[in-house]
Amino acid sequence: MKPALLEVMRMNRICRMVLATCLGSFILVIFYFQSMLHPVMRRNPFGVDICCRKGSRSPLQELYNPIQLELSNTAVLHQMRRDQVTDTCRANSATSRKRRVLTPNDLKHLVVDEDHELIYCYVPKVACTNWKRLMMVLTGRGKYSDPMEIPANEAHVSANLKTLNQYSIPEINHRLKSYMKFLFVREPFERLVSAYRNKFTQKYNISFHKRYGTKIIKRQRKNATQEALRKGDDVKFEEFVAYLIDPHTQREEPFNEHWQTVYSLCHPCHIHYDLVGKYETLEEDSNYVLQLAGVGNYLKFPTYAKSTRTTDEMTTEFFQNISSEHQTQLYEVYKLDFLMFNYSVPSYLKLE
Repeated sequence: MKPALLEVMRMNRICRMVLATCLGSFILVIFYFQSMLHPVMRRNPFGVDICCRKGSRSPLQELYNPIQLELSNTAVLHQMRRDQVTDTCRANSATSRKRRVLTPNDLKHLVVDEDHELIYCYVPKVACTNWKRLMMVLTGRGKYSDPMEIPANEAHVSANLKTLNQYSIPEINHRLKSYMKFLFVREPFERLVSAYRNKFTQKYNISFHKRYGTKIIKRQRKNATQEALRKGDDVKFEEFVAYLIDPHTQREEPFNEHWQTVYSLCHPCHIHYDLVGKYETLEEDSNYVLQLAGVGNYLKFPTYAKSTRTTDEMTTEFFQNISSEHQTQLYEVYKLDFLMFNYSVPSYLKLE
C-alpha cells in the first residue's frame, strides 16, 4: 500500500488531542490563501523568461484552485496534512501564551524565491541539501541548470540563498501572504538517529565533536578518559539521548538545528504552511512543488539511492539500549512533531 494512502487512512482515524507541550498561539502573521488576480513573472531554470502570459497563475492559485485533474487529486492529500497541523496547533493554543512575536532570527530557515513566489523552510536531515540546490537553480536566473552539479558544501553557503529574515517587516508580511510556503518533514526519531550518525560517528565532523561531543561526554559519561574529554569523537547514542532530555541542555542554549524540533525551526503554529512534504514521499512531493511553481517540465527532484540513509530498521536498533524512562522523556521533547505531522508512536518504544 502506498505511503500516501496509508497516511490518509491514519488521518481519518485521528481526533483532536489536547497537548501538554506549549508552543504559543498564532502570532506575527498567519496568512491563508487569497486569490491573486495579477499576472506573475516566472523564470525557468535556464534563464528564459515566462512572463505575464494571459492566464498565468501563481503557485498558490495552482495549489488551492487547481485546473489539472492530477493536481486536484494530490491537493486533497495536502489539505489533510494542513488540517492536521492546524488541528494540533489549535488544540494546543488554549494553554499556550508564551510566544507572541516571532523575531527575525526565527525566520532564518525560510529561503525565499522571488521569481517563483516560493518560501521554503529547510529542516536539516530532511533532504535539505538537495532542496537548497533546487532553490539555487530556481533563484539563479540561468547561473545553474543541474542541481547535482552544485557541490553540497556550496549549497550550505548562506550567501547563496536569501532568507526571510533579511527583509523588512512589511516585505516579510507581503511574502508570507503572497508566496507559497512549504517545508519537508521526516519521522522524528529517524531524523534524530540520522543526525547522530552524521555528526558523531563520522571522524571528519571535528567541529561537532569539539563543540558538542566534549560537552556531552563531560556531562553524561562517568570516569571519562582525558582523551575522550579532549576529542569528543566517541559519543554513544545513549549519551546523546541523555544530553537531549537533560533540562540543563535547553536552559543553556537552543538545540542545534540538526536535532531541533521542526516546530521550533519552522514555526508551523505561527506561519501557515501551504504544503507539507514528507521524506517518505520525497520525490513525489518535491516534484509536485516544482509543478505548482511552473517549472516541472524543466526541473525534477534529484533521484539517487543513498546507501548510507538512516532507515526505520536502523532507528529501531539504536533505541534498543535506551531505557523506557529515557524513551518516554525523549518522546515528550519531540511529541508535537509526531502529532503535527501525523507520525505514529514507533512500535519499538517502551513508553512509561
